Amino acid sequence: MFRDLIPKYIEQPTKAFKYKFTVFTPVYNCEKTIERVHDCLVKQSFKDFEWLIINDGSTDSSHNTISSIIKKSPLDIKYIHNSKNKHKMSCFMQAIKLADGDFFLTFDADDECVNNALEVFNSTYNSIPIEKKNTIGAITALCIDQNGDQVGDSYPTSPYFSNTFESYTVKRILGEKWGFTKTNILRNIVYNKAFISNGFMPEGLVWNLLAKKGFITVYINKALRIYHTNIENSISSSNIEKTALGSATQLIANFNWFFKENFLKAPTYFIKNLYFLLRLSNYLDFNLKNYTTSIDSPIIKFFFVLLWPIRRFLK
Repeated sequence: MFRDLIPKYIEQPTKAFKYKFTVFTPVYNCEKTIERVHDCLVKQSFKDFEWLIINDGSTDSSHNTISSIIKKSPLDIKYIHNSKNKHKMSCFMQAIKLADGDFFLTFDADDECVNNALEVFNSTYNSIPIEKKNTIGAITALCIDQNGDQVGDSYPTSPYFSNTFESYTVKRILGEKWGFTKTNILRNIVYNKAFISNGFMPEGLVWNLLAKKGFITVYINKALRIYHTNIENSISSSNIEKTALGSATQLIANFNWFFKENFLKAPTYFIKNLYFLLRLSNYLDFNLKNYTTSIDSPIIKFFFVLLWPIRRFLK
């Protein structure tokens, strides 16, 4: 079951794109904040981008607000209105297929960015030596909150070359970040329909898969996104029962992809993940075999089976 939900990386024919960036905004009940996103995109100093909006079955007036924005906007806007809510990961994968920009940048419907954000991303990529560009999959920057205070850790150097798994798990560089990924790389993510039909799959599955495939992210200590704190983004908010399947799938994928080579670098991380997987099993109607047939590591499998009888006490 879980193995079927883990995406794969299979190279597809490359595509030529019309724009440098696709700025993708998933919307769910964001009538009060989507105008703010539009206004900061209009102010961008770098103009070679499209704005791709997917309204994920909003129940407020988001559709009317977006329609009004489109009528007056100078931007190239591609708007999709899903009649039913599909959840964020489904919208994300839908957007990748629709994107017509070299670089894919997710920009939530309740945030802002600085006026030269796209320019900084583009110039940073252009500064990378040509012999390294094939291995570079993404560029990621820092965030500040609406008060101008940095949200999350800085990187030890700028630029800093790493990947999502190593920077977060091994180096423990935590907190909100923001960046783009090459669209042609994202188009190589192949998944079972169940991956999106079950909903609430975390984006981390995608980023860690790219890390497993050897793609490097360039991290820069420049704050480009203004992350509004204390504001709930309802497209991604949910409780543990709803997210249990996606979280468990990601934990199993991380064991399969990274445990063998990284356990000694981050033993606490994997031990905690074993605990979390056992705890999540309380919210899923799967028997032990569903887990053991999906976990590759004999060590993880052994301890998971050993601890299975006490999982009910892990709340």
